[in-house]
Amino acid sequence: MEAALRRAVLLAGAKVLGGLLEGIGCGRREHPVQCCCGAIMQSKGIEGKILVTILGPVPYRRSRYECPDCGVARYPGDEDLDVVDTRRTPGVRRMLARAGSRQPFKEGKEDLKIYAGIEVSAKDVERVAERIGGHIETWQASEREMLLQSETSLPVNKSIPVLYVEMDGTGVPMVRAETDGRKGKQPDGTAKTREVKLGCIFMQTTKDENGRPVRDPGSTSFVGAIEESERFGTRIEAEAIRRGLFNAYRVVVLGDGAVWIRTLCELRFPNALQIVDLYHAREHVATLCNLLFGCNEEKLYRFRTQWWTYLDEGNIEKILCHAQRMLPTAPNTLQKVTAELHYLEENKNRMRYADFRRQGFFVGSGVIEAGCKSIIGARLKQSGMEWTVKGANAIIALRCAMLSDRFEDFWEARAA
Repeated sequence: MEAALRRAVLLAGAKVLGGLLEGIGCGRREHPVQCCCGAIMQSKGIEGKILVTILGPVPYRRSRYECPDCGVARYPGDEDLDVVDTRRTPGVRRMLARAGSRQPFKEGKEDLKIYAGIEVSAKDVERVAERIGGHIETWQASEREMLLQSETSLPVNKSIPVLYVEMDGTGVPMVRAETDGRKGKQPDGTAKTREVKLGCIFMQTTKDENGRPVRDPGSTSFVGAIEESERFGTRIEAEAIRRGLFNAYRVVVLGDGAVWIRTLCELRFPNALQIVDLYHAREHVATLCNLLFGCNEEKLYRFRTQWWTYLDEGNIEKILCHAQRMLPTAPNTLQKVTAELHYLEENKNRMRYADFRRQGFFVGSGVIEAGCKSIIGARLKQSGMEWTVKGANAIIALRCAMLSDRFEDFWEARAA
């Protein structure tokens, strides 16, 4: 009974919608219809098509115009309703995009049928989700360009106590054509994944009763793509400008100490305080202990505990001093130990954790770590998945927009 009643209600709604659409695309227009070549187009009568709406199929009739010079056809009614070259209304496309961004396309197709009564194929969900994701990326690229061009003229009002920028990378499985010739972590040196660079911006205004920093609710936004670090730099900088970079008293960049993050920070956020995520720093110290004392559990535990204490104090020099007295003789192990010591030496001023805590800053990059799992891992790294760069970037753009509360901004920009 419920299913039958819903079908009847939707059918009635579709009829009402069809009536509302009558006349929108037909009849005389206030101004002549102009072709992209500059010529005035001629009316060629009425043509109909069936629109797929969230209420069901709706017949739609609109005027067709043709250019006498180049023969291009145009349907102004389709432009008014945002259904150019598609039968799916914006409402249906929005549903398909959401479904495709949240779960595998096949599951999205099944949920649309159950929850909304919309029958489409998994390929339809894929095509629409990736197309909308591509449109979101284009919209945001235009926005980035404007933000980066106008950064010197933006008003400055120091109203944000601390603005955080976090960055990280995570691999996504790709089709073979996207990894051919690329070095990777496979036993034969090849790659099966490409790195997604993900960034987030959030604010901190308050601390809790224990003096620990508290992230402002609803202040987090994400950006990301499979792209070179230089291009990602413009992406994260523009997002920081949009979120109030020039209105922040302090800017803090949190990352795992990777070279590309350090380089990008020095280029894009030269006045920011850089902090290496404490968890990653502890991992490197633990790895160093394993290399030096792996065969001696008592020593391993003792030095790891002691050096983690030094790390919490921000006393990296003490760790380096102790470790350099215990260098192994085996060349392979020595090379690995040297790499860990180099990491600590290069990042020592980004590891003054006691000082950072006294100033009330976050010392962990948990927000971006969670983002890598929820935005990238949960959707793009499921069993059996393989992506093209174009398809992955479209879904990443979709998911970042949705988790940054910008999905509706995109649709409003389209309607403007």
